[in-house]
Amino acid sequence: MSDQSRPVGEDDPYADIRAAVARLCRDFPDAYWAELDRERAYPAAFVDALTQAGWLAALIPEDYGGAGLPLSAAAAILETIHAAGGNAAACHAQMYTMGTLLRHGSDAQKQRVLPAIAEGRLRLQAFGVTEPTSGTDTSALKTTARRDGDVWRVSGQKIWTSRAEHSDLMLLLARTTPREQSARRTDGLSVFLVDMRAAAQAGMTIRPIRTLMNHATTEVFFDDVPVPADALVGEEGLGFRYILSGMNAERILIAAECIGDARWFIDRASAYARERVVFDRPIGRNQGIQFPIARAYAGMRAAALMVREAAALYDAGRPCGAEANMAKMLAADAAWAAADMCVQTHGGFGFAEEFHIERKFRETRLYQVAPISTNLILSYLAEHVLDLPRSY
Repeated sequence: MSDQSRPVGEDDPYADIRAAVARLCRDFPDAYWAELDRERAYPAAFVDALTQAGWLAALIPEDYGGAGLPLSAAAAILETIHAAGGNAAACHAQMYTMGTLLRHGSDAQKQRVLPAIAEGRLRLQAFGVTEPTSGTDTSALKTTARRDGDVWRVSGQKIWTSRAEHSDLMLLLARTTPREQSARRTDGLSVFLVDMRAAAQAGMTIRPIRTLMNHATTEVFFDDVPVPADALVGEEGLGFRYILSGMNAERILIAAECIGDARWFIDRASAYARERVVFDRPIGRNQGIQFPIARAYAGMRAAALMVREAAALYDAGRPCGAEANMAKMLAADAAWAAADMCVQTHGGFGFAEEFHIERKFRETRLYQVAPISTNLILSYLAEHVLDLPRSY
């Protein structure tokens, strides 16, 4: 199946990009990802290759050395990585954090960091939002940034801050006005572009968290860490609004990764069903094997349509909160259904490391929870689309 996610007869504007990314991914086969999984190691060589090829600078404007591509092109890049059996979670934040910096960063900030990111001299891979006590309730976060002369002093803790050990910069959300002094729950939050190297020498510590899959995630602790005044992104107190567009981009891009995962599972299951012979016949001849694969394919295709709609709205600068959330939920469901089907198709071999199914199965399970859980998406749709009473 050359490109399962596109409707029959529809031209793919990113066919060349997909082909180029697929060629790069051939240098990082299953064995590469399996070894990393066993060692719980970061895919530095893969990230370096993506950087050198310019794919991680896809959303950076050409004036700053990037490709100046829309979000839908970034989605095609990430989908292709996952369809090839890779995992773009090692680097995708550099794409979805771009919106906050491009839309709200100062000219000086953009001139200082964007060319360096495009060239691969700096990496913006860390997104410091979630905290242990607040979870998805971003308005309840407790990390504070207090102005002290020409610096902000940051104190608090972030959790599930993925790639913090492999990032030069972090987009950090902190409270600059006490919650009780803010008119609305989401007021008084500000975004900072933090130099991780300087912060590490001034009171910031990082603790890795071992997880079900090889996912370089951490806890980050700030103990009165000084951050320069010019690290503030946009206006003080408007940070929550700034990161919303980044969250929509994150959901769309991760949805695209889920589509890629689903494609990978469907390809593997289909190939195995054609080749595996039991009772003198390929198991793919049995409808009990055929039907789950076909259903997974139909689910993937339907979810891919929502991902494309959400990306198109984002690229057009139109509201896309509902579509981004639906894309993430439907694509995550499609990937998880395809993963379950693929294990079932392989039977016992689906649990064997050498077939790589169990590794991708573990990786795909994450997206039922992150970056936002299915239940919270349903609550959002109920309240903001269906005009039902707020449930939380």
